[in-house]
Amino acid sequence: MSDYFISEVKPNEKTVLAMVDRLLVAEGIKRDANLDYICAMFDDDYNVVATGSCFKNTLRCFAVSHDHQGEGLLNRIVTHLIEYQISRGCLHLFLYTKTDSAKFFGDLGFYEIARVDGTLVFMENRRNGFSGYLARLADESRAAFPENEPPKTVGAVVMNANPFTNGHLYLVERAAAECDILHLFMVSEDASLVPFALRKRLIMEGTAHIKNIIYHESGPYIISSATFPSYFLKDEAAVIGGHARLDIAVFTKIAEALHITRRYVGEEKTSVVTGLYNEIMAAELPKAGVACVIIPRLEADGRAISASTVRTYLREGNLEALRPLVPETTFRCFSSPEAAPVLAAIRAASDVVHY
Repeated sequence: MSDYFISEVKPNEKTVLAMVDRLLVAEGIKRDANLDYICAMFDDDYNVVATGSCFKNTLRCFAVSHDHQGEGLLNRIVTHLIEYQISRGCLHLFLYTKTDSAKFFGDLGFYEIARVDGTLVFMENRRNGFSGYLARLADESRAAFPENEPPKTVGAVVMNANPFTNGHLYLVERAAAECDILHLFMVSEDASLVPFALRKRLIMEGTAHIKNIIYHESGPYIISSATFPSYFLKDEAAVIGGHARLDIAVFTKIAEALHITRRYVGEEKTSVVTGLYNEIMAAELPKAGVACVIIPRLEADGRAISASTVRTYLREGNLEALRPLVPETTFRCFSSPEAAPVLAAIRAASDVVHY
């Protein structure tokens, strides 16, 4: 074992990547399309005997050759990846693993967050990470509505709002009108063309007239690179489905903690990712006692209002076409000099349409 060595695998190392893929396939795993670091362990003959990878703050795609089981190689791979993550400033780490490997990662200091269909376990390296997150959500709820009597109808909306449109506003208004309290989770991952600080401000300004909303930053537990990277990157439908089920499994625990009984989503006809996510929510959420309420999309000139269309107009500099699609607060922002850096990023993007 002392003769084995671990090295990063670069994207242009096709031969080594082929060996990594063969090893993963032998373990019933397909290499994730969303990886930003891959490592491999080699023997004296330069054969890949173990592998592991990262995407942002997640560890994934682990495999050890059957011929080398029981030699502690996976432990060394995980240690290497943790050291790499620390070196780039990622301290709060997440991983996916098969259910039969969960105990192994538990012994390495990872704690279970949620399971999917008894086949996938989602874990983190902080004992009180998720429980602390749930406690913070409860504190935010009590601070906003300190009444002793629990509300009868509690709903939730999760939105990226890239940027906030009249479609988003319509969804929130419909949901808030049907609920005593509406929890509005704002996707806080900075993986969108409009940065989170601005998205959050536009959401809160655009909904300031609605008085029964409790605002939450989603953190790493709702639609993030940890739970749902396919939301931000193109991927095949099977992988999108797995990510969606994981995200929903986490959300059901949040719903239980906050007594959420309804989740509102906008009807989706154009985005592959969001459309599939809605289908899975409609099937899975009721099993946890949460109704999935799909609201028809608001239209303008016979077309559904979408953030993709708004971004297209912003890239073209067509503010007049933008005006009927967004609240006045969003329009004022993108008509002002403060929006210049965001507009530059949108113009530089190769694609502004959400997959």
